[in-house]
Amino acid sequence: MTDFNKVKHYYSHFDEKNRLRNDNSGKLEYLMTMQILEKYLPGVDDGMNVTHRQKARTDSGAGKKISILDLGGGAGVYSFPLAKAGYEVTLADLSEDLLAMARKQKEEDDLKNLVSCDHVNATDLCSYKNDQFDVVLLFGPLYHLLENDERQKCVAEVYRVLKPCGKVFASFIPYLSGSIALVSRFCWSPEQVSVEILEKAFESGKFNNLSDHGFQEGYYPKSEEIEKLFAENGFNKINMRSIRGFGYEKEDMIFKFKNKSAFKHILELINQTACDKSIIETCGHAMYIGEKNPV
Repeated sequence: MTDFNKVKHYYSHFDEKNRLRNDNSGKLEYLMTMQILEKYLPGVDDGMNVTHRQKARTDSGAGKKISILDLGGGAGVYSFPLAKAGYEVTLADLSEDLLAMARKQKEEDDLKNLVSCDHVNATDLCSYKNDQFDVVLLFGPLYHLLENDERQKCVAEVYRVLKPCGKVFASFIPYLSGSIALVSRFCWSPEQVSVEILEKAFESGKFNNLSDHGFQEGYYPKSEEIEKLFAENGFNKINMRSIRGFGYEKEDMIFKFKNKSAFKHILELINQTACDKSIIETCGHAMYIGEKNPV
């Protein structure tokens, strides 16, 4: 069973709020994720273009804004730009520390489209009604849920709170990316990873950190396992792709491009190849995009 106290302890020390700003790997992850959201989020005129804060369209039938649950959204790295773009966002996370940061920023920004910042475990969304949200962002919980029954509960709850034909965007750390990365951790931080822990990760995809610092309670599934998980819970796959694609571990080189046209072309090539299975499995974080089956 996942030790959620270890997960909370990790995020009380890790700078999750600035993770996607501190270095080029984070910057590329954020940039590519926003491009994915621009492509697939409902109710957007001519692309979201958060830089210019174009406003999301309201639902023509009910006159309501598109509602998003940012589940595992931490300090609101995605919640804030989406709320500023006109979406009605509910931020939910396990970490009280990250939620406190989000609430402070919400107050400073006087951002009414960020409806609330809720303390929630992703396996239990009883705070929310059936068919409440148009979209659920699941950026984080699947990194940590070690047991199949926990993942099943999480995805079943996401299905429940989504409206018919609602969309889920779920990120995960693929098996090869996660387990191979532990080899480096085994070399440089042996207090966190023993030979037995390394063998367990390659056998089961589960990582239990031996120390109380560093990434905690990791789970690294194969992409077909993620597809099966969502299919079993009533989702139809829209897409499955790597987030950073072949840009993974080449971020510093990519951001050195001063020629905007060349930089844009590189990003286009990353997107063109991001659905290749070999890239999904080996290039850092990946994302499943699905739609709730209305039947």
